[in-house]
Amino acid sequence: MRLSLRVLVALGAAPFLAVLLAAQAGTGAIDLTARITPTAARPEPVRQFAFFVLTKSYADVVKEVEGQDVLPSRDQFIDSLKVSPELRAWLKAHGVLDLTSTDLDKALTTDDIMNVPEFFAAYQRSNSGGVTKGLPLPKYRDSDKEANPEKYQKQKEEFLAATRKFIETHPSTVQGIELELTAVNPKVTWDAMQFTHKSKIVQLAPETAQVKYLAAKGETDLDGHVLFAGLRPGVYWVTTLGADATAGDRHLLWDVRVTVQAGQSTHLELSNLNGTDVPKSIAP
Repeated sequence: MRLSLRVLVALGAAPFLAVLLAAQAGTGAIDLTARITPTAARPEPVRQFAFFVLTKSYADVVKEVEGQDVLPSRDQFIDSLKVSPELRAWLKAHGVLDLTSTDLDKALTTDDIMNVPEFFAAYQRSNSGGVTKGLPLPKYRDSDKEANPEKYQKQKEEFLAATRKFIETHPSTVQGIELELTAVNPKVTWDAMQFTHKSKIVQLAPETAQVKYLAAKGETDLDGHVLFAGLRPGVYWVTTLGADATAGDRHLLWDVRVTVQAGQSTHLELSNLNGTDVPKSIAP
């Protein structure tokens, strides 16, 4: 019985001893407790979860890492596409990247289809093979381009004029054009670039934080408590390095500023109030 009491006393005195030792060394401590309150439920301790004390906000660390791997702007990305100048100009003017959207036909005018080679070719493919009755067919031949250029140019202009009139008379023939634009759809490349960038940041930011800015780290006990002792006086951030703690339907991550003073233990309570609630669908 005496041994058990001694153990309990020793455990209860641990924070006090940490502060006493900190005072002697000119350092301070952070006495942290973390709890999450699920919807319509009682607060739950964040058990056996890793917390990190940084000398820089984790949000700023993420920005630092992002600055080392800057993505091109939308316009820069569009300029890099191996498509016609007309299509690049159209993408910039309309703020559209997904050419396979089912609403694309509503954004296209007759001029767009006639002037952008990729749209014109897609319209022709979408309505060829007898699918659309009355679709104008070209009469000019490539062999006449040099042998009889006047005839070639006249027949080409007649074909384009007839096609323009046909589109204006039959606007429903534009529907389904997006199905023929898969090969030149820039959104696939754009999304892949964004995913690769985000994955790289998710990997490098925690590494950078721990290599350059880590002051302490620890894991909470079953009561959601952890003590960070021996910290030099100054400003710190207690963070989860982008990892979310879970309780019921709530997913929280923290990046909380705290000031440490010499010889003092600063109590910090982490909860829904100072955490960032991450929707379950996008929680890491």
